[in-house]
Amino acid sequence: MSTKHDVSANAAKYLELEDQYGAHNYHPIPVVLEKGEGVFLYDVDGKKYFDFLSGYSAVNQGHCHPAIVKTLQEQAAKLTLTSRAFHNNLLGEYEAYITKYFGYDKVLPMNTGVEGGETAIKLARRWGYNVKGIEENKARIIFAEGNFWGRTLAAISSSTDPSSFKGFGPFMPGFGLVPYNDLVALENELKDNNVAAFMVEPIQGEAGVVLPEDGYLKGVRDLCTQYNVLFIADEIQTGLARTGKMLACDHEGVRPDILILGKALSGGTLPISAVLADDIVMMQIKPGEHGSTYGGNPLACAVAMTSLEVLKSEEMAENAEAMGILLRNELEKLNSPLIKLVRGRGLLNAIVINHKDPEVSWELCLHLRDLGLLAKPTHGDKIRFAPPLIITESQIKEAVGIIGEALKRLS
Repeated sequence: MSTKHDVSANAAKYLELEDQYGAHNYHPIPVVLEKGEGVFLYDVDGKKYFDFLSGYSAVNQGHCHPAIVKTLQEQAAKLTLTSRAFHNNLLGEYEAYITKYFGYDKVLPMNTGVEGGETAIKLARRWGYNVKGIEENKARIIFAEGNFWGRTLAAISSSTDPSSFKGFGPFMPGFGLVPYNDLVALENELKDNNVAAFMVEPIQGEAGVVLPEDGYLKGVRDLCTQYNVLFIADEIQTGLARTGKMLACDHEGVRPDILILGKALSGGTLPISAVLADDIVMMQIKPGEHGSTYGGNPLACAVAMTSLEVLKSEEMAENAEAMGILLRNELEKLNSPLIKLVRGRGLLNAIVINHKDPEVSWELCLHLRDLGLLAKPTHGDKIRFAPPLIITESQIKEAVGIIGEALKRLS
C-alpha cells in the first residue's frame, strides 16, 4: 500500500487553505472540484470524473440539472427569504404539491436532513403525550443499531458508532436501541407503553448500504400498528428514486406515519428537508413550538417542486432500478478476489472489500480518483457506489471498467 497519489500544485494550494483555516472535522478524498455536469465532476485542473457518491444522494437528478438551476436562478432573482413571520406566495403551493405527491395531510418544511430527524422526534413525543397518553417526560423513541441521521447531540445520542458519540456526552435521554433487521427485539421494546416511535432507515446508508431481509419493513409497520407506535421512516438518503422506487418503503408497500426527506429534495442546490405526516400527528404542534428561519423559504419551495417534478418526468426511479441491476451484475463479473460482497438496491450500492489491511479501501478510492472516478469508503471496508440517477448503460460499463482497473492496481 505504498503507492503515492500526488495532487497538483494548483490543487495543493486549496488543500492548504482548508487545512490552515477550516475545522478538521472531515477527511475528504484529495481532489479539488470546481464544476459539475450530469454524472460528471471536474477538478481545478480540468480533469473529469464519474461521481459515484452523488453528494451522499443529494444529487440524484445529476449535477446542475438545467430545469432545477433555471428555477433556482429565476426565483433567486425574485425573492429568497421572508421568514415565517410573513406568508409568501410559494409556501402553500409547495405544501399542496409535496403532500399530494407523497399522500400525506401535512408537511413541516425544514432545511437539513438532521433537522428533519429532530422534527420527527419532536412530533412523535408530542403525539405520544397528547394522543397515546404517555406520562409527561416519559416518552421513548427506539432506533436501530448502526443508524446514521446526523451529528447533532440528539442524533449522536442514538448512535452506536464511537466516532460519532465518543467525548460528546451527556446524551439525550429517552432513546433506545434494537438490532437492525430484528423484529423480535423490536417487538420486545414496543411492548413498553412509553414508546412513542420507532425511527429507521429502510436501507442503512452510512453503515455501508445494509439491506434488511424481505418483509422487515412490513413487519415494522405491522408491529407499530399493533402496539400504537409511530413508524418514522428516515428516507433522507434512500428516498427520492435512489433505490428504484420513489421511496425505499415502496418496495414493500408500507406507509410510515412520519416520513423524513432531504438531500435530493433540492437536487443538490441548497439545503431542503421535509417532514410529512397526517393531521393526527402534525397538528399536535402549535404556533411557536417548532420552526426555522429558513424552513419553507420561497427559494426552497420553488426548487423542491422542480426537483420532485423532474424525478417523475424523467423516470429516474425506473432508470435507477435498471441501472442498479446492471451495475451489480457488472461488478460481480469482475470476479475480483478483493470484492467480498456486492450489495444494494437501485443505485444505492456498496462493495465490501476482502483484505486484512483496513487502509486498502482508502487506497482503492485513491486509485479510482487517479483513473477518473470518485467514491469514498465508509466504515473501513465498504465503498459506496451511488452515481446520479441519470446515468446510462454505457456510462455504467465504462465506470465499472475503471473500478476493475483500480482493483488490478491493488493486486
